Amino acid sequence: MIEFRDVHLRYGKKEVLKGISMIVPDGKITAILGPSGSGKSTIVKLMLGLIKPTQGGVFVDGIDITGMREEDLFPIRKTMGMVFQGNALFDSLSVADNMGFFLRENLRLPEPEIRERVQDQLKFAGLEGHEHQLPASLSGGMRKRIAIGRALIFGPKMVLLDEPFGGINPVLVDRLTDIVLQLNREQGKTFLLISHEMPSVMRLCEIVTVLAAGSTIAHGKPAEVRANPAVIEAYLGH
Repeated sequence: MIEFRDVHLRYGKKEVLKGISMIVPDGKITAILGPSGSGKSTIVKLMLGLIKPTQGGVFVDGIDITGMREEDLFPIRKTMGMVFQGNALFDSLSVADNMGFFLRENLRLPEPEIRERVQDQLKFAGLEGHEHQLPASLSGGMRKRIAIGRALIFGPKMVLLDEPFGGINPVLVDRLTDIVLQLNREQGKTFLLISHEMPSVMRLCEIVTVLAAGSTIAHGKPAEVRANPAVIEAYLGH
């Protein structure tokens, strides 16, 4: 579980987040929605401990990570798999080496175990036969599946997906939705989706928080949030 308690973030005179309080519960599919510039990506950086709040606390499984040193954050980050907007793949590495990068560089697992885990993820993602290709030679949908496989390969409890449906076709949106639902139902994985695309996320998530201009304007079940006048106004204004 991740909890934000009255989190503020300022850069000089600019207030990016204005008292955010929310919970991302275990075993659920949760979304943070909002137009561009609402503070969504900042939320992810705070969850990973990449930046510190100006005020308030960020708690992961009850542990306050706000004042943690970089070296102490590693065990916390190992519980979270991250799928970045744009996928953040290494262009010069093959599909298999992209998937196995964290295992090799950070966990330093034996090569036979790395190869076994990579093969499992290739099979799950439907990428068997593509393991030796470079990302640039593959479609955008395939690159997205590589990024998801890399996030899942070390067995995180939670997976964070930043703009998972951006720039992909409706068929792949359905495929990614199926993957998230399968992992949530069969393995109890916790998912947090960060997105500005309301329709796709609303079909998938159980809990939705909507941000606008650094503040929470709605929180609840998808149907409740969709009908909230503040949410409608925020999206029509963009």
